[in-house]
Amino acid sequence: MNNAGNTPVSLGLLGAAAFMVIADVRVIDPLLHIIADEFKVSVGSAAIIVSAYTIPYGLFQLVYGPLGDRIGKLKVITAALTAFAVGTAACAFVPNILLLTLLRFLTGMVAAGIIPITLAYIGDNFPYSQRQAAIGRYLSALVLGQILGGSLGGIFGEYVSWRDIFLVFGVVSLMIAIALWRKMGKLNNGQHSQIPFSWATLGPYFQLIAQPVAQTVIIGVFIEGFCLFGGFAYVGAFLRDRYSLPYVAIGFMLSAFGLGGLIYSRCVNWLVRSLGERGLMGVGGALMCISFLAIALLQNWVLFIPFNILMGLGFYMMHSTLQTQATELAPEARGTAVSLFAFNLFIGQGIGAAAFGRIVDRFGYIACFMITGIAIALLSLWLVKQKQSS
Repeated sequence: MNNAGNTPVSLGLLGAAAFMVIADVRVIDPLLHIIADEFKVSVGSAAIIVSAYTIPYGLFQLVYGPLGDRIGKLKVITAALTAFAVGTAACAFVPNILLLTLLRFLTGMVAAGIIPITLAYIGDNFPYSQRQAAIGRYLSALVLGQILGGSLGGIFGEYVSWRDIFLVFGVVSLMIAIALWRKMGKLNNGQHSQIPFSWATLGPYFQLIAQPVAQTVIIGVFIEGFCLFGGFAYVGAFLRDRYSLPYVAIGFMLSAFGLGGLIYSRCVNWLVRSLGERGLMGVGGALMCISFLAIALLQNWVLFIPFNILMGLGFYMMHSTLQTQATELAPEARGTAVSLFAFNLFIGQGIGAAAFGRIVDRFGYIACFMITGIAIALLSLWLVKQKQSS
């Protein structure tokens, strides 16, 4: 295992790739209402483009994890980013929501090979005592993607075109991919394990699922993705329908979630020392629950901003803890373990967006957010209890 100073590819370059993936996901939040209006469908129906991205993103973790362990994680990351760039740029030219849904499906399929494999790569290069801090620094790029993705989506939706933002993201992603290819050419291509790729390679997934600790992490991240991102997908449309705010304002307001993550990334060492893993999950769950309930019940859009910051802080406190635990589930096949983790996160998110879309269309936004907040609180209590008994 290498130390931080010997990491062949910097966290900065890997973070740039992660930034584009997260920005691409979050750009949809302020644009969902605009896309629904253009294609003349309901907001709940338009959310199919969210599920179409996140479900294949989760499913294909099962492929990329073992593949990264076999042929090299950097190879998988770079090839996936190249395909991601092409798919994202193509979204700018779709004539209908059906083709947009198909392209989002294909883009999610290749995007699956970037962030989770990078986390496994970090796990290979940082000892466990330093890993949560390293992941916290890497998460800074994801946080910036959260912040600027929503903000840019709002700006383009209000003043330019929702289509153009996908073209911009595609071109920038391609430039990052080229930089990674060049870096790859200077590195030893032999950085991979000798695990043969076959159907038997899927065996570690079943071995992981049989472990009680892994079961807690996997179930926890599935519910986290289902509830948090399933419900959060409709916050932008809620702000538009309830308060008639301009899309650019909605984009910046949604970006406050990322500011909470930025606070976490800057305070991660202190938070880990002060709260420990149990405290991070407990406090994080409480912050997310309070924030969702406040958004639902407090009739003032100004209050949305501080509560969205708290929601982002709470999410990263809980999620980073689960993520760090996932990197240690199978040190000999870390790509496989992290991929199983991401599989459950994004499958949960995709199913959650579809399920909460039904709630929004039938019962409204308030019911959606209240259910989300209560469910996250129950999840937090369960995770703390499981950690205490382990």
